Amino acid sequence: MFDEEKISEIKRERERWEKTTLPNWLKQSHERKSEFKNHSGMLIKRVYTPEDTQNLDYMQDLGFPGEYPFLRGVHATMYRGRLWTMRMFAGYGTAADTNKRFKYLLKEGESGLSTALIIQL
Repeated sequence: MFDEEKISEIKRERERWEKTTLPNWLKQSHERKSEFKNHSGMLIKRVYTPEDTQNLDYMQDLGFPGEYPFLRGVHATMYRGRLWTMRMFAGYGTAADTNKRFKYLLKEGESGLSTALIIQL
């Protein structure tokens, strides 16, 4: 999908960046953690470049908005027709407390609610 010469150039520049700019920055401002992972436990790289997508199958891996695999949004018009949803999390109590909070938020105009279930064993 990408020109091999451009990928090689980007790789060289990334390696230069890792040897020069990054260490100088880390001397001044350390990162909060030694590594970062997403909710699936996958390691998140410090920077992503076209090197990471050079073998991308556009239709299978990215696709179009409103179509599988939905990486570009569930709406074909993206957010031109409908804003992305911001939801309030509520909880930190019993089911009754959460129910009371949800009812309050809905009465105040909230249109989307989310809750995170935490089970302690």
